[in-house]
Amino acid sequence: MNNASPLADSKRLPWIDTARGFAIFGIFMVNLLSFHGPYFMYGNGNNFWGIGEPGFWQAIIDIFFQASFYSLFAFLFGFGMQIIYENLLAKNVDAPRKWLVRRLLVLLGFGLIHAFFIWYGDILITYAVIGFLLLLFLNRKNVTLVVWSICILLVPTLLYSSLLFLASSFGDISNLANRAAIENANQHYGAGSWGDILSQNANDWLYSNQVINFIFTTFNILPIFLIGLLFARNKWLHDLQAYRKTLQKWWIGSLILFVLFKAGPYTFGNPLWFSLLQDTIGGFASAIFYAITVAFLYDKLKKIFRLIGYVGKMALSNYILQSIIGVTLFYSIGFGLYGKLTPLQTIAVGLIVYPVQIILSYWWLKKYKRGPLEWLWRSLIYKKKLPNKRIPKDEGVSEQTSNI
Repeated sequence: MNNASPLADSKRLPWIDTARGFAIFGIFMVNLLSFHGPYFMYGNGNNFWGIGEPGFWQAIIDIFFQASFYSLFAFLFGFGMQIIYENLLAKNVDAPRKWLVRRLLVLLGFGLIHAFFIWYGDILITYAVIGFLLLLFLNRKNVTLVVWSICILLVPTLLYSSLLFLASSFGDISNLANRAAIENANQHYGAGSWGDILSQNANDWLYSNQVINFIFTTFNILPIFLIGLLFARNKWLHDLQAYRKTLQKWWIGSLILFVLFKAGPYTFGNPLWFSLLQDTIGGFASAIFYAITVAFLYDKLKKIFRLIGYVGKMALSNYILQSIIGVTLFYSIGFGLYGKLTPLQTIAVGLIVYPVQIILSYWWLKKYKRGPLEWLWRSLIYKKKLPNKRIPKDEGVSEQTSNI
């Protein structure tokens, strides 16, 4: 019986680490809205901060970040899943899906710890659970992947958006803020004990992961998983020159949809009924646009992109670290900034924290091959303690190291 083993460094695509690094940055910029206050989840969508005039900064986050970077990460998740599956098949590993299931189960474990003991806004549980559905599509034809992706994305989105549009014709649907929930969150996160915070955190996770919410999340995430899988299977981003025309078509098409669905709503007041279309179709398109753009620009901007790639090589560790930093900065058990920062100040936090993460990631990767959680993830998958410390000949940060 053949055993699975981690993918050799020489086979990795360096732009993937940079794309992951961008995704981690973008996810943090959006997550800061929830770390800062309850308005992003419990508000009516008119003001993510609850204080100050959101205006320009809210539009920037909404157009370029919201739903775009977790979708980019989902694209890379599907892309990576296909590469891992092909690697297992190439090595004639018995029951390759078993290894993928084990990988998802370990990720689910990380997500549960993160969601209930650090921060409710976890995406790892979502990716792991929906990842099990992705396994059903590994051997499907390309046309099947495209058809399922389009149908899953469009049908529920169009139906729900149509209902919201009809509801808006009978009256104002923008006054949906949950005042009681906002007050509870402000009290517990802003002035509560550790126990209060954990209790509020659990309640917020349950609220944001209600069955109907999770169903719509699946309709949002699974299609981009499938497109990532499609790109990896066809090697479109493995050889940019060979598939340049194909990639250019995807790039132009995704850019058009990006502009129409992410920025377009602002030309007619950015109504609430359009928000799901903006996040699903717009987020889907912007993720593909960002991924192809990073791949195209990697060789031209290699020096800058390699810096961002250090964060991407430790994506899981940096994602969890961002949550720890967010809790420390904003909750009452730390610096207590919950609900106190202006939009510009909140964004500044992200712009300060991320360069620090680049430095920490570079420093760590000079000493170790993988990030701490990436190493633990792999060790749990293979049920053995894998070597991680760099030996003298490996000193320096390998451009090819990745967490695929």
